[in-house]
Amino acid sequence: MNETASLRTRYRALANDINGLLLTSAGFSVLLLMARIVYTGSFMFGFLVWNLFLATVPYFISFWLVQGRAWKKSRWIFIPALAGWILFIPNSFYVLTDLFHLHDGNAAPLWYDLLLIVSFAWNALVLGVLSVRHMEKMTRLRWPALPGWLFLYPVMALSALGVYIGRYLRFNSWDVVSDPFSLVMDIGHIVLHPVAYRQAWGMTVCFSFFLAILYTTIKKLSRAGL
Repeated sequence: MNETASLRTRYRALANDINGLLLTSAGFSVLLLMARIVYTGSFMFGFLVWNLFLATVPYFISFWLVQGRAWKKSRWIFIPALAGWILFIPNSFYVLTDLFHLHDGNAAPLWYDLLLIVSFAWNALVLGVLSVRHMEKMTRLRWPALPGWLFLYPVMALSALGVYIGRYLRFNSWDVVSDPFSLVMDIGHIVLHPVAYRQAWGMTVCFSFFLAILYTTIKKLSRAGL
């Protein structure tokens, strides 16, 4: 019991350190944005704050589950939380595509706008990787026989599809509730007509492999103690 309590204490201390670093990094990004607003008088990149907030939602879901114990006893807690998490996890990787806006304005130096967008994208990616790691651990505890790849690759494929849907079809996570029929129809067209939607398939496949490689690399480096 003492050893278990000690492990929990160390885990909570590590989690607090990580959360502190995440807050510091996010704060730096916000300061960059505020400085740009003051310098240019434009709120052009204000949407980055909202996108980063959406990226924190799946992290909060997974962190809440990791801290709790009730999900181990009841699938009625874990399954809905997992479904909600799957709906929101693409937001963590979506911010990377905000680089599309790099040339939208020239009021600030290009290098500054690049740093600004990359800093927000980095925060979102870290949140996404940590959140996926949380959920991977919990699914393996819940279903020990489930191979790790059977969780990781579908999640990354769905995330990549979600990034495409958000960027090009302009759907959001809450459209699952507010406009489910249009969402299902558009996804159905992509699935049933792969040739006509080859750009969607190409982006989904490429992004899913990139995200899987990114996640696996960070996990391996963490295990190696690097």
